Amino acid sequence: MKKTSLLLSLLTLFVFSFTNASALDKEQMIKEWERAKTYTKLYLETMPDDGFDFKPSPDIRSFADQMMHLSNANYNFASLASGVKSPVERGSLEKSADKSKATTTKTVLDSYDFVINALKGMTDAQMKEMVKMGNNEMNKEMVFAKAFEHQTHHRGQTTIYIRMKGIKPPNEMLF
Repeated sequence: MKKTSLLLSLLTLFVFSFTNASALDKEQMIKEWERAKTYTKLYLETMPDDGFDFKPSPDIRSFADQMMHLSNANYNFASLASGVKSPVERGSLEKSADKSKATTTKTVLDSYDFVINALKGMTDAQMKEMVKMGNNEMNKEMVFAKAFEHQTHHRGQTTIYIRMKGIKPPNEMLF
């Protein structure tokens, strides 16, 4: 009986702690997106011009395609969450003909600016509003969190591209 009571108490404490855990506030989210933009810019600067069309394997995206995919998603997620119309058509950036270092870098950094400006334009109440994303319903704050996870994932994938070009990728940038 004591074990069951202790287990129930610990479970209750865990659930209470989890549901009351403080999420990042809007200002913290903006700072995290600004940091991510700076970190991604380092990746773009590190890859040489001739590496933007590099594919570690023929069946996966090139470095530029990874970054354009990241950009498309930044626009799509932020547009869904903020209600601001994306300036790019869904999936169009990966199909663009110009994937030079200069164009890709500008496109990627512009997509981060779109997310950051979308966040800046939202109120705390709007961040709590629910939206449908695919088959899931979530608050807009979670949409931004999913966007952050997505850009981290794809930037991280490009680490191997840089290493395969014989270059040391940027050091981790947690702060």
